[in-house]
Amino acid sequence: MAWRCPRMGRVPLAWCLALCGWVCMAPRGTQAEESPFVGNPGNITGARGLTGTLRCQLQVQGEPPEVHWLRDGQILELADSTQTQVPLGEDEQDDWIVVSQLRIASLQLSDAGQYQCLVFLGHRNFVSQPGYVGLEGLPYFLEEPEDRTVAANTPFNLSCQAQGPPEPVDLLWLQDAVPLATAPGHGPQRNLHVPGLNKTSSFSCEAHNAKGVTTSRTATIKVLPQQPRNLHLVSRQPTELEVAWTPGLSGIYPLTHCTLQAVLSDDGVGIQAGEPDPPEEPLTLQASVPPHQLRLGSLHPHTPYHIRVACTSSQGPSSWTHWLPVATPEGVPLGPPENISATRNGSQAFVHWQEPRAPLQGTLLGYRLAYQGQDTPEVLMDIGLRQEVTLELQGDGSVSNLTVCVAAYTAAGDGPWSLPVPLEAWRPGKSKAMPNLEPSAPAFSWPWWYVLLGAVVAAACVLILALFLVHRRKKETRYGEVFEPTVERGELVVRYRVRKSYSRRTTEATLNSLGISEELKEKLRDVMVDRHKVALGKTLGEGEFGAVMEGQLNQDDSILKVAVKTMKIAICTRSELEDFLSEAVCMKEFDHPNVMRLIGVCFQGSERESFPAPVVILPFMKHGDLHSFLLYSRLGDQPVYLPTQMLVKFMADIASGMEYLSTKRFIHRDLAARNCMLNENMSVCVADFGLSKKIYNGDYYRQGRIAKMPVKWIAIESLADRVYTSKSDVWSFGVTMWEIATRGQTPYPGVENSEIYDYLRQGNRLKQPADCLDGLYALMSRCWELNPQDRPSFTELREDLENTLKALPPAQEPDEILYVNMDEGGGYPEPPGAAGGADPPTQPDPKDSCSCLTSAEVHPAGRYVLCPSTTPSPAQPADRGSPAAPGQEDGA
Repeated sequence: MAWRCPRMGRVPLAWCLALCGWVCMAPRGTQAEESPFVGNPGNITGARGLTGTLRCQLQVQGEPPEVHWLRDGQILELADSTQTQVPLGEDEQDDWIVVSQLRIASLQLSDAGQYQCLVFLGHRNFVSQPGYVGLEGLPYFLEEPEDRTVAANTPFNLSCQAQGPPEPVDLLWLQDAVPLATAPGHGPQRNLHVPGLNKTSSFSCEAHNAKGVTTSRTATIKVLPQQPRNLHLVSRQPTELEVAWTPGLSGIYPLTHCTLQAVLSDDGVGIQAGEPDPPEEPLTLQASVPPHQLRLGSLHPHTPYHIRVACTSSQGPSSWTHWLPVATPEGVPLGPPENISATRNGSQAFVHWQEPRAPLQGTLLGYRLAYQGQDTPEVLMDIGLRQEVTLELQGDGSVSNLTVCVAAYTAAGDGPWSLPVPLEAWRPGKSKAMPNLEPSAPAFSWPWWYVLLGAVVAAACVLILALFLVHRRKKETRYGEVFEPTVERGELVVRYRVRKSYSRRTTEATLNSLGISEELKEKLRDVMVDRHKVALGKTLGEGEFGAVMEGQLNQDDSILKVAVKTMKIAICTRSELEDFLSEAVCMKEFDHPNVMRLIGVCFQGSERESFPAPVVILPFMKHGDLHSFLLYSRLGDQPVYLPTQMLVKFMADIASGMEYLSTKRFIHRDLAARNCMLNENMSVCVADFGLSKKIYNGDYYRQGRIAKMPVKWIAIESLADRVYTSKSDVWSFGVTMWEIATRGQTPYPGVENSEIYDYLRQGNRLKQPADCLDGLYALMSRCWELNPQDRPSFTELREDLENTLKALPPAQEPDEILYVNMDEGGGYPEPPGAAGGADPPTQPDPKDSCSCLTSAEVHPAGRYVLCPSTTPSPAQPADRGSPAAPGQEDGA
């Protein structure tokens, strides 16, 4: 409880002022001599996040006073303190024992200082002896290097900042896990200047102080090609432009292609030199390189354009060049004038024509006319923009065989000449060129019934096309065509033909097309995820039952890194799909520290499946799966001894998660170490619900269709009858305990999958691992009882494992424990499913290992694991973490 000033209505103003004066002016010696304090605050020194408690105790006579806490002489108004008062007698005037506790929930640098207790007794204040709170631990990062893209051989800077206490904190930069030497006399570098890179690299920094080493996140610096240079025009034609450019440096990655964009300039109003994007959709072309040259065709003549270019390597595209203004030249008309008529009336000839129908390719400047007789030379005339002319003829017979030609011209030159038109004698109603005469008939006309027939044919085509589209739309979903009218075993069977690309319709429309009930659709609103919001990355692992890929989920205001699990077990009927989606609704509500949370579900098609395949979206676990962790502790370059306490803790975590699932009436069906994930606190989370089923009726589930299953982990009754219960999960848990006890060995070494059922029927079970406690193996053996009812429940298993863990002595702690950050660029290689495993992993690369490090030994990959001990205890053999002998490991 904190002391309040008068504005809070707790004490009078006079008392507040008096108390402030007494705190500042009261003689220290007097307070010490008459102090009622019998217990003073102690000292606390620890790392960030530590929870600590300070306590002071006093004995007073009469009504107990309120105890206030001071830090560096200032009253803590919002202190998290509690006060306990115990009378020593029955009378209120007797002595009281008052105990005040101050709780510091998460120790931070601002909490450090001198702490005292203050009480007000008989118009005097008393202060306890001081206690001190100090912060001391591994360095803490205030700033870490960030991912970015840079152009090849271009300088850039990275920043990293850390603080103690204890100080000083020295920074060491690493490039691709190799330390960078600091220039002599320059000391630690908060800002790292990189003169340039020619390949994509990773950077991190280490912070060193007297307590140990902390490593920052690993930043990936992707090297892209430099911006192309010297974009220029090589040649131009009325409808073509040829351009060339000089490529920029691209490091060790050769250019794959260059992309050129062209956009109309709209008479010079449009793109400015610095605009990053065009105002309209540009014409985009790709050019193979080399050569770094491209011809753009099908352009408009006499038209201004802006063009730019960017080049791409395997790492990505370069930045665009600035927009370059270019223009196609003006061309000559592509066709002659139309409908030329020439009529003679006495000594005059009247010539008339129409503008060319073919493109002019420029601005029409006028027409040229040429006429020639049999015995007269050719006469050429520039008519201008008129489309008719009257010619004065000389003589009678010499002009009887006169012919006339007309051509249009632009600034680029003359277009083609028309065919010679002979001069004809005028007849009433013949010449349109003669003034005050009847106009000539149109040069071309359609009979009315031609027009009617064409309209009927066009209407019939439109009707047929509309009927065809309606027929297809009835069968079309977001992923293809479904719901052929075939009924097998009383259920509607889906005949699915995948389309080449996803539809752009919403998730609700897809569920409508698939015939999902309205009640289930309402429940799925928070479960279904639009497939187009999930961007897939590299494959993390793939096996018999599914594949796991790295992905990004585009949310409303952020991008979440996720793991995307695809299933290889087909869903063939609508009832199976509804069952799966109903289970997803339940799994979305999972809330347990040892059970992985489901983010959502979406669909994708597959040509091998008869129905859209569900895709499970899970959190991305950067620490990987338990099986890989166990393998690398045993088979790495520097094997790590995992104490029994840690192994039992893993087993207890899995039992706790499975207990929660069993209370929710879920059976897992694929429980194994590969499907258990390690979170940031090295606690185990049960994951991979790709085979899980909720038990709606009764206490068992029968698999309807035969599918590939992980036989070495499956209960004997499930192998025989394909029946699954919570007790069959208990069997799998026993096998998982054996995996943990053997540090990742494969069950039943030397026994083939096809021989497992007969092997178990004969009464054989997994043998007790070396150095495994007898009590643990007895618990495993109970999980493998032939009668499922004789097996323990997950509640019993959890309680027994927790009691076993309490009974074990504490693990031997090293002098300094280093926590290692298992980021994408460090730690173990990506496990088969960073958020839920797929199948038993392949043999690991011995070069990738994890080991306990002291402050003087920094692992070159910068990867971190909490290692409780570096040497085995005397009670346990030193070779328990060594790799198994040849033949000990067997694929699942």
